[in-house]
Amino acid sequence: MRPGVLYLAMDAVKQQARRAGLLYFVLGLIAPIGLMYVPDQIWVSGDAAATAENFRTQAGLVRLGIASELVHQAIVIFLVLALYRLFKPVHEYYAKALVVLGALVSVPIMFLNTLNDLAALTLTSGADWLTPFNREQLDSLAYLFAWLHHRGVTVASVFWGLWLFPFGLLVIRSGFIPKVLGYLLFVAGSAYLVNAFFVLIVPEYKDLVDRFITLFYMAEVPIIFWLLIWGAKPQSRPQTT
Repeated sequence: MRPGVLYLAMDAVKQQARRAGLLYFVLGLIAPIGLMYVPDQIWVSGDAAATAENFRTQAGLVRLGIASELVHQAIVIFLVLALYRLFKPVHEYYAKALVVLGALVSVPIMFLNTLNDLAALTLTSGADWLTPFNREQLDSLAYLFAWLHHRGVTVASVFWGLWLFPFGLLVIRSGFIPKVLGYLLFVAGSAYLVNAFFVLIVPEYKDLVDRFITLFYMAEVPIIFWLLIWGAKPQSRPQTT
């Protein structure tokens, strides 16, 4: 390939990587609102009455969390497509696996999962057609749907972990992103899977995992900033004569 054509191709790779990095960065800003901040304000573990009261008095905050989840999952679709275009020349099978695990399964789960919070909001809305139920029953049902929402996020997180493995393999094989970032993606992917296992299968031990698992989630962060800032590994420009 002629040097001029080579650098045009490299510039295209950098631009595509930076597009993916921008989407990834925006995702990282929006997702914590619905996945972390709002649940911390609303959910009171083991206390149905307090949780339901938070749904009643902070309905706007709950809806903000729902909006965050819907928007960030829509961004996931475009992010995964951008990464597919970036990595398809590297290895098409792994790029397809990235799409399937990164969007085709987890995104529908998350979209449907917002219905649980909407159900809890409805049960605490004071609508006239809910009068056959007493306050304690409504609180318990709202708590149940809020609990199901938490578990729905955990189910989706299985795929948030799995997609990082083909992503990591693509980074390692790419030649234009440092390999260490691919190995860090393996660490983050493993963290999602380990946490989901303890929450869903052996919940009696999940508190032990909660103490340190966040640190391993952070292994996903470096790839975001690499894509956003550098895009792809710079290459030396050939000398012209």
